[in-house]
Amino acid sequence: MPKVAVYNVEGSQVGELELNEEIFGIEPNEAVVHQTVVALQAAKRRGTHKVKSRGEVSGGGKKPWRQKGTGRARAGTSRSPIWRGGAITFGPQPRDYSIKVPKKVRRLALKSVLSAKVAAGELIVLDTLSMDAPKTKAMAGVLEKLNVDRKALVVTAGVDENVFLSARNIPGITPVEAVGINVYDILHHDKMVITKDAVAKVEEVFA
Repeated sequence: MPKVAVYNVEGSQVGELELNEEIFGIEPNEAVVHQTVVALQAAKRRGTHKVKSRGEVSGGGKKPWRQKGTGRARAGTSRSPIWRGGAITFGPQPRDYSIKVPKKVRRLALKSVLSAKVAAGELIVLDTLSMDAPKTKAMAGVLEKLNVDRKALVVTAGVDENVFLSARNIPGITPVEAVGINVYDILHHDKMVITKDAVAKVEEVFA
């Protein structure tokens, strides 16, 4: 079973933690990770784009000129797609971009990126993380002692308002509760700072 060091908020190692091998120690599957990321990105698209077709533009009821004898090309309406102010041919219409991904595939993708984080040494486990009041400076100090100087995901077992308010104003830092983690967020951040309680929650929910 994979083991990781456990740190306190001062940046000192206070022990080790054995991780569930089925979640944090599998061989990453790049194909399902890609499939899941594509689905997550597609779900963010609103799909509200819209152009007017020939049946929706106003005007153009009368034939501009007679069919023959004018020397000009035939025209049936001034709202043809080839006319200025006319309709759009095959333009975008409102649609749902979401892609359905099986639950087992989503879970395998999540386990793959978590395992990759452990293998790369980018998973930092804290024994506990709590604050008496929202204090961005205090949170920045904790991250600095943990050598977190780039984008990082801060994961807690539940919604800790003081921790969330303290972390959200730091550039590149994203606070999230354990049940809310997703494949894209884990990949998007260089490091993942997670509490022991959150690890237990992840293992309970995704095992």
